[in-house]
Amino acid sequence: MKLLLAASLVSVTSAFAPSSLKSATTALQASPYENELGVIEPTGFFDPLGLSKDIDQEKFDQYRTAELKHGRVAQLAVIGYVVQEIYRFPFDIAPGLPCAEVPNGVAAIQAIPALGWAQIFFLVGSVDYYGYLGDFDAGKPDLDPAEMEKRQLNELQHGRLAMLAILELLRHDSQNLVQPGFDGLNNLITGLPFLYK
Repeated sequence: MKLLLAASLVSVTSAFAPSSLKSATTALQASPYENELGVIEPTGFFDPLGLSKDIDQEKFDQYRTAELKHGRVAQLAVIGYVVQEIYRFPFDIAPGLPCAEVPNGVAAIQAIPALGWAQIFFLVGSVDYYGYLGDFDAGKPDLDPAEMEKRQLNELQHGRLAMLAILELLRHDSQNLVQPGFDGLNNLITGLPFLYK
C-alpha cells in the first residue's frame, strides 16, 4: 500500500513539475539590447511595453539619451524639492513676491504668477532644444573604460531612483494638499527634525 501511495504521489508531483522544455522567448528576453549598459540584476533587461522591439541602434541610443536626461532633471527636482524645506533665496521671485512667501511643493503652482511660468517653460524648452544637459566633453575625467562604464551605470541608476523619488514626493505632497496631515507628519523631511529649528 505504501509503495502504491508513493508511486501515485510521484506521478501527481511530476505533473506539476517544471517542464524541461524552454518556454517561448518574450520581448524582454529576445531584445538585442539586453547586454547594454544599465541592464542589471535582479530585473535584467526591463522593457515591459516592448519599446525596444524592432528598433535600430540609433533609436535605442535616443531612448537612452532621453532616459539619462530625465534622470538628471529628476535628480535636480528632488534636490530642489527638499532644499526648499530648509532654505529660501533672499530675493523676490516676482515683483512684490519674496521667495519666502511661496509655499513649498505642489502648493506653489497657484502662487507663481503667469510670467514666472513663462520663464520656467522658456528655460526648460531651451535646455531641451539646445541639449544643455547632454554629453559634455569639457570637464570629463580621463578614466579607463571599465571605470567610465561603472560611473555611467551609477549615473543611470541614480537617475532611475530620482525619477521614482520625485514621483513619490509629488504624490505625497499632493495628498497632503488635499487632506492636510493625512499621515500625521508636519514636515516633508521627517527623519531630520533639527532642520526646521
